[in-house]
Amino acid sequence: MSELTAKLRSILQFYFDQGTNPAQAREEICAVYGQDTLSKATVKNWFSRFLSGNFDVQDAPRSGRPSTEKADDILAKIEQDRHISSNDIAIDLNISHQTVLNHLEKAGYKKKLDVWVVRDLTRKNLLDRISICESLLKHNELDPLLKRLITSGEKWITFDNNPRKRSLSKRGSQHCEEKPAVMLRKILLCVWWDWQGILHHEILPPGSTIDPDLYCQQLERLYLAIQKKRPELVSSKVIAYQADNSRPPHTSLTTRQKLREFGWEVLMHPPYSPDLAPSDYHLFWSLQNSLIDAKLISKEACENHVLQFFNQRPQKFYSDGIMMLPE
Repeated sequence: MSELTAKLRSILQFYFDQGTNPAQAREEICAVYGQDTLSKATVKNWFSRFLSGNFDVQDAPRSGRPSTEKADDILAKIEQDRHISSNDIAIDLNISHQTVLNHLEKAGYKKKLDVWVVRDLTRKNLLDRISICESLLKHNELDPLLKRLITSGEKWITFDNNPRKRSLSKRGSQHCEEKPAVMLRKILLCVWWDWQGILHHEILPPGSTIDPDLYCQQLERLYLAIQKKRPELVSSKVIAYQADNSRPPHTSLTTRQKLREFGWEVLMHPPYSPDLAPSDYHLFWSLQNSLIDAKLISKEACENHVLQFFNQRPQKFYSDGIMMLPE
């Protein structure tokens, strides 16, 4: 059971003890952690369990690892790192690679631009994607935003591990041939950039997770970096901010309040759409290709590689990544 799952179950029990109804409890939790954090059925099932007198929020001990628990753990890995390979998931969870592939297939996930997405979008997802794209295109026609756009992204980078051969093609298919890993050690890269280059980046140590408080601290540091590198954007208050709106830290009430304090325009972003996120279809795509033959044996080696990668890219590289967004 993941740390987030255990936390959410305890929060549900708290709301139950308060006398809150399931619908209201789900609404308040999703307002903090993201709209897709809990389904109505999940909340209803746990409230029914509490009502029966069973207040144990831990999974019952069983012999072996139940299939449902494996599936939950696999999906939790994807939620944490949308770029993770299926082989790395197998090593992290100490299960067979084929088991991981079977569960991902059953759950309807596939890789697109090296990002895990659901294979078949719901009708609502499709309509939202069309509506948001049309709205942003119209917005850009009436009030050009690409040169005032700041976009962000998060990517785990593995080191002290056998390199895995990977070939990616932009906005399309990928061919991936993986070798078994020896040991997985990962750092989390968080980056913010615009058409002129990198504005701010942070590398978090292994085991780090981004919660709303940490994300708001990162936004404060980003704001200072923008003041220094793009003072004209701060003074004119025309910043358009793009982030993955499906991730809980990006949609929490604390985060929304912080962005309102800055006076930034927050752009809509449809879920499961890496082809509409410059970090996914451009920056991380190129960074991943640079990592294919890299021999990274430490956290410091990862940091040096990332910094060198950013510094060696010409301004046109960043401009191309942003300006192709309407395409």
